[in-house]
Amino acid sequence: MPTSPENAGSNREISDDDFREVFGADRKAKKAPDDFSDIEKAEVEKETENLRDWVKELSGDDIKSGNWFEKLISHALSAYAKTATYEWFQEQYEGAPADVIVDQRIKMAARFAALEGGASAAAYSGAVVATIGSAGGASPLTLPAAAATFVIDLAYTTQLQIRLAYDIAVLYRVSIDIDDPDDLWDLVKVAFTIKGGEVLREGMLKSVPVVVRPLIRKIFSGATLQTLKTLPVVGKYLLQKNLIKIGIPLVGIPLAVGLNYWSTGIAGRHARQIYRNDARVIEVAERIAERTQHPQLLLWIAWLVIQADKKIADDEALVFRHLTRLIKERHDIADEQLARVIDVDEDEVWGRVEAEDGDLSDVVKAAELIANIDGKVTDAERAVIDELEARSSNF
Repeated sequence: MPTSPENAGSNREISDDDFREVFGADRKAKKAPDDFSDIEKAEVEKETENLRDWVKELSGDDIKSGNWFEKLISHALSAYAKTATYEWFQEQYEGAPADVIVDQRIKMAARFAALEGGASAAAYSGAVVATIGSAGGASPLTLPAAAATFVIDLAYTTQLQIRLAYDIAVLYRVSIDIDDPDDLWDLVKVAFTIKGGEVLREGMLKSVPVVVRPLIRKIFSGATLQTLKTLPVVGKYLLQKNLIKIGIPLVGIPLAVGLNYWSTGIAGRHARQIYRNDARVIEVAERIAERTQHPQLLLWIAWLVIQADKKIADDEALVFRHLTRLIKERHDIADEQLARVIDVDEDEVWGRVEAEDGDLSDVVKAAELIANIDGKVTDAERAVIDELEARSSNF
């Protein structure tokens, strides 16, 4: 982020004993911060006001249909992506390694989320969901203060997490084209921990104590659950997260602070895991493409290794995709015959090996790196590498 129902959420301050009773005295997770600086407060207030103006342009149909999410993603990234470049981060953090900057961005985003959550929670009421649910029409949305605050909070944390994921991708030099639908959907999946078409709530549930989880699950039942089913999957997840913050009696403000803090941290750590791994895979592909003396043969051997066990892991698919791109860029080779292959013919590949002259150690090393890319070498992959070594030693 360049610095650029009954009443479910009580507003009363709770004591430390109340907090421990709900959150568990033996909880090991770090408590959400409360020592916010004036600069942090000003930054959150500025962004909240910007979103308040944006929310005024939404209609009831936007909220109930889930169109708000698509509109917010455009609002959050269109100008932001032009500022949040790798060079910008290097200037801001004076050449610090990507891992250091990513850690700082996650911590800062979590603090901002906690600060905004605490400010928003004071305005929540148990009528929020019913108020939003009854809003309709295509005209700009007019909501009571509590419901408007709910939507702004929803927009704030959504924007924060999508920008945080984008930051992390940029810092690990993983290219994200926000104008490419596939790239944008990949970014959304990472930012909101979506896998296999399902929204994962496990991470969010793990971020709150065991004693609270039954209450959270209770929220997602009856009329509330039916309301959620009318929203697209991503909007459903985001609405669920916000409902938790106003759905548990007596702990409105600290729970809002804590959930914003923990869930943003979870999202950031998830993005770091994904994009750091992508960067690692791309780095391997770059190293292989740079060092090979047999670029066309390399692609055939790479594919033979990858499909040896009849399963293609995500990291294997990623490394091969980048290998084909890099071989074309650096060696001007695009093998159309390989692109049309369904079942690779081992004899044909070994024929290509035997047709080569000279040292093939670069191809053997590449095969080993590719086999290890997903963290394990299967017996079938090892058999391919052993065969390649044996045939190479004949030269």
